[in-house]
Amino acid sequence: MRIAIIGTGAMGSVYAGLLASAGLEVWAVDAWADHVEAIQRNGLRISGASGERTAKLAATTDAREVGRADLVIIATKARDVKAAAMAGRDILADGGVVLTIQNGLGSAEQVAEIVGPERVLIGVVGGFGASLVAPGHVHHNGWEFVRLGEYNGGLTPRLEHIGQVWERGGFRVLLFPDIHKMVWEKFICNVAFSGTCTLTNMTIGEVLLEPNAWRVSSLCATEAFEVAKAKGIAVEIDDPVAYVHSFGEKIPNARPSMLLDHMARRPSEVDVINGAVPRVAAEFGLATPVNTTVSSLVRARETAFKI
Repeated sequence: MRIAIIGTGAMGSVYAGLLASAGLEVWAVDAWADHVEAIQRNGLRISGASGERTAKLAATTDAREVGRADLVIIATKARDVKAAAMAGRDILADGGVVLTIQNGLGSAEQVAEIVGPERVLIGVVGGFGASLVAPGHVHHNGWEFVRLGEYNGGLTPRLEHIGQVWERGGFRVLLFPDIHKMVWEKFICNVAFSGTCTLTNMTIGEVLLEPNAWRVSSLCATEAFEVAKAKGIAVEIDDPVAYVHSFGEKIPNARPSMLLDHMARRPSEVDVINGAVPRVAAEFGLATPVNTTVSSLVRARETAFKI
């Protein structure tokens, strides 16, 4: 099996490094030339919860160099999903599948529109707390589950096969007949911490310990939970505040990707995380004042990045 990972930022690099360490043929595809060159020259160093190792794998800035891939993993930011899906479609082997793994809402629908829903799997990954230390070096704080499912639902032989591929890389894998439910369960956690950590410059653990910050996080999560219920998503959450608190306790030192973007003065994925809550809520006549305010403040900060 040839695996192409389009988007080897923090999480994509964790996937690439651990799958390559298991002896699988992996290509890292990324626009960051320095990162690609470092991988080509020295391999990809992975440190943190999974241990310390350096993986040898192919890397390129041009997906066409991959040839034909049996599995294309899209691990880009949400804003780059459309371009990644088009690149993935062009290198996908006959019978191949695209697995898309993003924060927030809406990315899988974009991929399905481009490559066809019958060729799409969805991944939900949380609790890793990954960050790029330097070109060619990724660190992750946690070592949680990779949750996989078919875009069209059901448990299929190819889903089981892809799950086994991830397990070869040392990942703990769970397969779900309704992966869209898992998307929302992760989304609620993203909503809880992304905007709050970004605006306060706190780690997840610091937000848990600071009463004012934690109140904002709790309200963000509660609003997202109420929207999920209104939409008819069967999330297995009784108490959203307790749920996100438990999630955060596992990765107290982590900084959400939205905060890392702001630290690097890059635009974030706020529109598909906190900003998605009021957008979906409007379909059901619900008000989400906390997420509306948080996402507005995040966008306001980003105007300074363009100067």
